Amino acid sequence: MLTLASKLKRDDGLKGSRTSASTSDSTRRVSVRDKLLVKEVAELEANLPYEGYYQGGKFQFETEVPDAYNMVPPRVKCLTKIWHPNITETGEICLSLLREHSIDGTGWAPTRTLKDVVWGLNSLFTDLLNFDDPLNIEAAEHHLRDKEDFRDKVDEYIKRYAR
Repeated sequence: MLTLASKLKRDDGLKGSRTSASTSDSTRRVSVRDKLLVKEVAELEANLPYEGYYQGGKFQFETEVPDAYNMVPPRVKCLTKIWHPNITETGEICLSLLREHSIDGTGWAPTRTLKDVVWGLNSLFTDLLNFDDPLNIEAAEHHLRDKEDFRDKVDEYIKRYAR
């Protein structure tokens, strides 16, 4: 966020010294995006609830915000290796909120924010944990086969990768 705030200050300083002919539409679009991001990041909740299988783990996510944000969703990847039915071990995430077009109608919309993304990711660890429509089929089948062994493997991953 500090880099983003610095960029906004620098951009504002440059705007004052430029002529209006040199300011392009894409510069204005990026500037609007950056201003939205500063506002949204400031609104994010610091203490999210933790419960369920993944309690105690610290999971890192990389979020790439495209120039066309908020018309298109950010791209999110889990950087922490995890044993999860909706997140692959390489970090791909199955969350309808992150899709431009989703079958269930809960995909991305310009009214959504980064806060929605954070809450959606948090829900993947609690109430949106979905074993019936998995991205990581092996993890979902493991859970169906032996819930206790699944929990043990999740705990092992947390100890190895998410501390």
